[in-house]
Amino acid sequence: MNPVVIMDAAAIDRSITRMAHEIVEQNPSAELAFVGIHTHGVPLAQRLARKVQSICGREFPVGSLDITMHRDDLDLRRDLPRVSASHIPWDVNGREVVLVDDVLFTGRSVRAAMDALIDLGRPRRILLAVLVDRGHRELPIRADFVGKNIPTALTERVRVRLREVDQVDEVVVEK
Repeated sequence: MNPVVIMDAAAIDRSITRMAHEIVEQNPSAELAFVGIHTHGVPLAQRLARKVQSICGREFPVGSLDITMHRDDLDLRRDLPRVSASHIPWDVNGREVVLVDDVLFTGRSVRAAMDALIDLGRPRRILLAVLVDRGHRELPIRADFVGKNIPTALTERVRVRLREVDQVDEVVVEK
């Protein structure tokens, strides 16, 4: 079956704008920092930070986080993992960090990201922002900010494509 487009570029932008307003509303005076989980969480974190910056009139730091070596499925993989560099050039201690990812599914990637982030220091609080929440959690993790809830079957796959990585903005569900 052909992939079904669930969100186009305009819908993605509207979701990011709404999440940015929710972040500011719930954290009006917070010293926020944004951290995107490689790969698609990084451009989402950059976009979200820019939207929050335009609302607040001040800049917020943005970093990227590779979670490969913190995953709990390394021994289950047939291929060698591809490790990217994390880039967080500021102190996470005492900071309110908005962790950003494209899809929240089982919760295992977010758990790995929290472990990787805590290896760098002790944030005051970690908030989670995801573009898509597709359900099927295996760990007790929930997003604080969600672009769109998309109920899916376990056999379906949700793919987020972003122009910075894939030259197109869309979210598709594949059967």
